[in-house]
Amino acid sequence: MNNLTFFKTCFNNELNATVDLIKSCPSDQLDYRPHPVNRSAYEIIEHIISHITDIKTLLLNDRCDETLNFQFTNTTDAVEKLTGFWKEVEVILENYTIEKWENETVSLFINDKLFASMPRTNMLWFFFFDIVHHRGQLSSYVRPMGGKNPAVYGYSADTSKI
Repeated sequence: MNNLTFFKTCFNNELNATVDLIKSCPSDQLDYRPHPVNRSAYEIIEHIISHITDIKTLLLNDRCDETLNFQFTNTTDAVEKLTGFWKEVEVILENYTIEKWENETVSLFINDKLFASMPRTNMLWFFFFDIVHHRGQLSSYVRPMGGKNPAVYGYSADTSKI
């Protein structure tokens, strides 16, 4: 299996876990943050959605100015937007070439300032793992917000009958 095929497999497998976690967050508690320096649940969810739009941009272009904010009204709206962008990325990846994936350099800008340039494969894995990281952060917020953690990679204490 080549790197691109592995990425597609990993990417496709993470949508349901990400959606289930966002759905588990009570919409009336999205301002929750465990400490003043932490992002709120809302900010983490918008960051995850933003990363999916950035992945799409980097698949279609050689440069991306990172999306820092992505507004949504509630978790249902967030899930719809996330799922829509995720599916668009899956479609783009279906016919993506190894040449574009491994041999083209892309650049990430933040507020029009160059943050990093690297092979597309490295940049997209960076974004992918950051999504998983932020989903993990969000999972630690769910119970204090009054929600129940879904089974992301197997049972959670909230879903296990054992």
